[in-house]
Order: sequence, then structure tokens, then C-alpha cells
Amino acid sequence: MANRKGLPKPFLCLALVILYAAAPGGMRSFLQAVSTVTEEAPTPLRVVQMEGLAVLKIIKHCEEFAPALVTGQLLGLDVGSVLEVTNCFPFPIREEDDEADADGANYQLEMMRCLREVNVDNNTIGWYQSCLLGSFQTVELIETFMNYQENIRRCVCIVYDPSRSSQGVLALKALKLTDSFMDLYRNNGLTGEKLREKKLSWVDIFEEIPIKVSNSALVSAFMKELEPESPVTQCDFERLKLSTAPFMERNLEFLIGCMDDLSSEQNKFQYYYRNLSRQQSQQQAWLQKRRQENMARKAAGEEPLPEEDPSNPIFKPVPEPSRLDGYLVTNQISSYCNHINGVAGQNFNRLYLMKALHED
Repeated sequence: MANRKGLPKPFLCLALVILYAAAPGGMRSFLQAVSTVTEEAPTPLRVVQMEGLAVLKIIKHCEEFAPALVTGQLLGLDVGSVLEVTNCFPFPIREEDDEADADGANYQLEMMRCLREVNVDNNTIGWYQSCLLGSFQTVELIETFMNYQENIRRCVCIVYDPSRSSQGVLALKALKLTDSFMDLYRNNGLTGEKLREKKLSWVDIFEEIPIKVSNSALVSAFMKELEPESPVTQCDFERLKLSTAPFMERNLEFLIGCMDDLSSEQNKFQYYYRNLSRQQSQQQAWLQKRRQENMARKAAGEEPLPEEDPSNPIFKPVPEPSRLDGYLVTNQISSYCNHINGVAGQNFNRLYLMKALHED
């Protein structure tokens, strides 16, 4: 899997708790009543509606520090089946240690306090982060989701890929963990038996939520005034680039690395099943020997010995390795294959277009 070093961990925000505690008693009761009703009948999340300003802030932050990986906080409102992202702010890039985590948490709370003072939406609804060629499916991302879920009922992660956006595509995704996967992960149930029982496969870890970009009427009117007379934009020219070899090479390079990781995961399970088979053979041999010994003791009029000995090492269960890493690597391989397939298809279209233009 691609190297994830350098990605700052999002700090778990406690601003919601602080805001609720600082609210008047009547408002606190109203919020409690609303939360009670919501818990009784939760509405599934259908769409993530993002303000154009928030989208531009995310793109600017990720592009300025590319290829370094950055992250930031999403602010907005949870309204029924829509999660509205109205604002965001970046997290500072620091070294990963306890002191840096404390400074980051203080910075986040101070930012939330300042936004509240100027009457800006300051409810935490998730975080955003940049990635390199779609390499975002990691254990750290899942752990961050689980930490957010402890304090926020519904949250999303907005993933922006600057490398793919350079190809003329707005590579922006809104992700959340599926409920079935979160239940298994919370109960340490990522074993083969539990996964088969819940019918959970590698495609059931993340759920992509559709993104809708919206602007106010004034912003839309202003953008209409700024729109050039020519219908062709720079983004349209970028789509016509014939040279995509570096992009394809990086995708293939990361794909080969993921195949090596998947092979290592398969070797772990082969080793586990060899040990399990060896243990079962030893248990059968030991039981057969014990039964023969018990038959001899019965013939001699003695009490038979138990057929299981917990103190015997061969009866200790062999720990099964987690299937999470294998699932994530498989998910990442699928993502790289989709990228390569999409870019290759676009390249063929461009080549056929150029061929037709030359013939004319």
C-alpha cells in the first residue's frame, strides 16, 4: 500500500460538548428533545451539500501543500437526510507527538470559539484530507471515523486528490463507514466466521455519498457576470492532453505495491491455516492416545482421565489474523484499476479524435 507517512491525524473535536454546556437551560432542553427524537428515528444520509466557498478552501489548502498530505475540519449542519458543509478550516502541520496533539486540539477549540463569536456555523460534521492517487483507504482513516462517531452521530470525510484533479476531473469524494462494518469493528468481529455470517465483503467497508455543490443566489449571479464569453475553459484544454504517461506510471507503481501487500496478507493466512491444520492433527493424535489410555484404565478398574487438557499447549486456540488489512488492500487495488481503466479509455478517445482531425 502507498506510504501514508506525513498525514497529520485529525484531532477529535469536543467543541459540540462545549457549545451545549454553554447554552442556556431552555436551549439545552430543546436540543435534548431534538436529539431524542432523532435517535428514535434516524434518517439515512442521502447527500452531502457543500457550499462553493468550502470547496474552494479545501482545494486551495490541498493544492498549496501538494504532494504533502494535509487535513482540516468540516463545519456545517445535519438537516434530515442532507449533511450541509458550510465552512471549513485547515489543521496545522506538526510532528506527531503528545504535545503536538494537545496544541492541535487547543487550536481547533480556539477556532471554533472564534467562529461562534462571528456567528458562523461551528458544528463539527467531519473532516477533509488530501490523498495521492486515491491512496486513502487505511486503518488510520477507519480509527478516525470510529473516534468521531463516539461524539458525532453522523459525520463524513471529504477526500480530495490533487493529482487526479490535474487531469481535468474534480476528484472530490464524500465517504462514511457502513453501519454493518462499524458494528463488527467495534466488537472486534473482523474474523472469517463473523464476516461470512454478516455477508460482509471488501466493498462494504466504505460508502460514498453523493456531493452536491450549492451557492447562494448572489454568488451565482456574480459568477455569471465573471463567466467569459468563450465557452471553452482551461479545464477543457486539460482534458485534451495526450500525455498521461506519468499519471499511468504512478498508478501502475502503486498497484504493483498493493499486489505485493496483498501477497503478504495471503501468506499470513496460509501460515495461519498451516498452524491450524497442524494443531488439529496434534489434537487428534493426543485424543486417540488418551482414549486408548482410558480403555486400559477402565480395564484395570481405574477412573478415566478427561479427554481435554486446558493446560496442554495444543488446545490453545491459534489467533486468527485480522482480515481488515487484506480488505483495505483489495479495496485500494480496485480503486487503482478503476483509475487506470478510466484514464486508458479517455486516452483512446483522444487518439481517435486526433486521428479523425488528421484525416480531415
